[in-house]
Amino acid sequence: MSLAKEYLDTVIKRLQYYKSLGDKTFAQMEEVDFYYQPNEASNSVAIIIQHMYGNMLSRWTNFLTEDGEKEWRERDKEFEVQSYSKEQLLDLWEKGWECFIGALSSLKKKHLKKMVSIRDEKLSVVDAINRQVAHYSYHIGQIVYVARMIKNENWKSLSIPKGTSDDYNKADGIKDPAKSF
Repeated sequence: MSLAKEYLDTVIKRLQYYKSLGDKTFAQMEEVDFYYQPNEASNSVAIIIQHMYGNMLSRWTNFLTEDGEKEWRERDKEFEVQSYSKEQLLDLWEKGWECFIGALSSLKKKHLKKMVSIRDEKLSVVDAINRQVAHYSYHIGQIVYVARMIKNENWKSLSIPKGTSDDYNKADGIKDPAKSF
């Protein structure tokens, strides 16, 4: 396998993991939870979804041939409270990811050497991908954090629950964590 193919495959794999964290978080949330704001300066989960959707469509539509900040994007509106249902928000979430993963899946080795632009800033395709991986994982972390605050003791862990690492390691075949390196 070429390094380019391995890079693209692993990026898509990691992004699908981050998306699944969002999916598992949304499954624990009620519709009202999507609009909870910890304070006035914070974004609700709904606003984060709206922003990610707008960003994904803008950045990944005609990724190789057009600037990533499309003229039709209305970024400021992404941060305004809308009255979407949970179903509508999840539809935006899915459409954004379909655009993004679809664009990544279409890339070939030759594309990785190409230059693209975002707001007239020239970036290599690899840098543009890395930029968005960091951006989207950052927002998914925010989503998970807000949902954990809302659900509190009813939160179902998305990874190894606190205080269960030793049990997890034993079940996973790691007898002595010091020897697992």
